[in-house]
Amino acid sequence: MPEKAAILGIGHGPQAYNGFVRVLLISTYDMGRQPFGLASPAAWLQHAGLDVACADLSKEQLQDSAIEEASLIAFFLPMHTATRLALPVIDRLRLLNPRAQLAAYGLYAPLNAAMLRAHGVTHVLGGEFEQDLLDVALNAARGDAPPLAPAREAHQVPRSPASIPRLAFRVPLRDGLPPLARYATLQIAGERRTAGYSEASRGCKHRCRHCPIVPVYNGRFRLVPVEVVLGDVRAQVAAGARHITFGDPDFFNGIRHAEAVLAGMSREFQGVTYDVTIKIEHLLKHAAQLPLLRETGCAFVTSAVESMDDRVLAKLDKGHTRADVERVVALFGEIDLPLAATFLPFTPWTTTASYLDLLHAIDALDLVESVSPVQLAVRLLIPEGSRMLELPEVRAVTAAFNPASLTHPWVNADPAVDRLQEEVTRIVGTRLASPRREVFSQVWDAAHRHANVSAPPRQASGLLPRAAIPYLNEPWYC
Repeated sequence: MPEKAAILGIGHGPQAYNGFVRVLLISTYDMGRQPFGLASPAAWLQHAGLDVACADLSKEQLQDSAIEEASLIAFFLPMHTATRLALPVIDRLRLLNPRAQLAAYGLYAPLNAAMLRAHGVTHVLGGEFEQDLLDVALNAARGDAPPLAPAREAHQVPRSPASIPRLAFRVPLRDGLPPLARYATLQIAGERRTAGYSEASRGCKHRCRHCPIVPVYNGRFRLVPVEVVLGDVRAQVAAGARHITFGDPDFFNGIRHAEAVLAGMSREFQGVTYDVTIKIEHLLKHAAQLPLLRETGCAFVTSAVESMDDRVLAKLDKGHTRADVERVVALFGEIDLPLAATFLPFTPWTTTASYLDLLHAIDALDLVESVSPVQLAVRLLIPEGSRMLELPEVRAVTAAFNPASLTHPWVNADPAVDRLQEEVTRIVGTRLASPRREVFSQVWDAAHRHANVSAPPRQASGLLPRAAIPYLNEPWYC
């Protein structure tokens, strides 16, 4: 997303280099949305005069001809699932085109650098990847030696905050991707809306202990200029989007910037809804701005509650308490704005009693229809470089890094909790299309059974029916 003429090679096409060059950008999974991580670097590469092709393997098959023509093949790895899915594809591509240089970029690339190199990846880039990926491509175009010098490839873990570059962002190029209509949609008031995705900022100024952003950004975030954000939204609206997900780790990290983006959205895209992710801490700090969200077309706000246990919240370094969560739920009820709470219910500190307490809290706060069932089954992932390993009690139950799972596996001190997590995962995994209230009831019964207590009657819903609560129809999350 930067724009320095000398670096980008403005005015120079592929003919300026040693023969034809094609860069192939690949996404394996991006939570059911059109991959921003392909569209953004594609804009840089094309602007520099390089030939670029994009392939979203969650929606299309990768043709052998595209593989064989590529001089550089780069994998976008924004999350755990995408990384695991990429490994067999990397191995296949090495066989089909051993001449091509391989790169990996995105949050999970530096977290898994050693494993990626073992699979033949020569360039491992981090969160602010566009400039470095462009430099790799230009080197390949000139026929330079594959690996970047160690000083340039600075995206290792842990990373110095000062080393995170400040990029001059470009409007993403989405022409080479499957149409938005093939991706997850927003369900709102009985209507299905085509959904787009953009980012108004990257990284996060907070250092929640379990978050995979922290080892890469280490408390830093970067703002995308408002005109670039609106340019990206404009292109997607022209392509049919009636809803936009802002994928910022925390949309309120830069509150004035967020207000400027929302003002632009409201001014130019009337009738287009959007959703954002905001910390509980920021929802309280900036409570005065919550009506602005509602007034400018926000369909719902996602917030990582994680736990209703103050002891666990402190271990995770979340910056909020159970009482804070209850305050936020009340505030959202006052302005009639849906809150999509996400959770991390299974941690080394989870007991059957604390899991029951979480379910009872979700029920009492009337959040059942607002919580995706997969959130009831989430188990803590501990990737390489995680701050969770700072805690002695975590290290005590955690094994060495497992390259197959891309995590440090751990077990709960009480085997009954791990058995409960396995059953909840089975319930959720086999009921993806079922009504949320039905899935919650099954989990409710299973949890009480594992705790050897009778399941009390659940609270009757006092809110609107499920159809009135907006949600994106992609069931998985990481």
